[in-house]
Amino acid sequence: MNIVKNWLNRVKKKKNTQKQDSENRIKDSNKSSADPVKTEKQLATERGEPWVAILSMDIDPNNLHQGAFELDWNDKFIFNLIRAGYQLKKEDTDAEIVDRWFQNVCRHVVMETYEQEEAMKKSGIYVRSTDLGDGRTEVS
Repeated sequence: MNIVKNWLNRVKKKKNTQKQDSENRIKDSNKSSADPVKTEKQLATERGEPWVAILSMDIDPNNLHQGAFELDWNDKFIFNLIRAGYQLKKEDTDAEIVDRWFQNVCRHVVMETYEQEEAMKKSGIYVRSTDLGDGRTEVS
């Protein structure tokens, strides 16, 4: 599942890059409006490649366990999800299909983390520290 974590990290980095690219496009468009710059989504769509990105992430400041992601995607990505079985009913919207996929990705990240922690505990690599007070710690 490190693949999923790496993918999510790449998406986050791309989001920051896209934001910078958008700012640069605005600056460049003031110089010359003859050459419109295409977005990553447009380029991927033209190449017939699936594309998805996290546009924003909101976290409830009063409850850090609650949050939301805003995703964007192209039709090829939806087609791949449908082929992979993420469409359960014909009337499922694209947003429902993507949400089902994203929940599955998140579930896999949680399961991988849990499995790694359990494996570490069983292997003896897991170290437990207990604060004994007066600057002393017991390590077992």
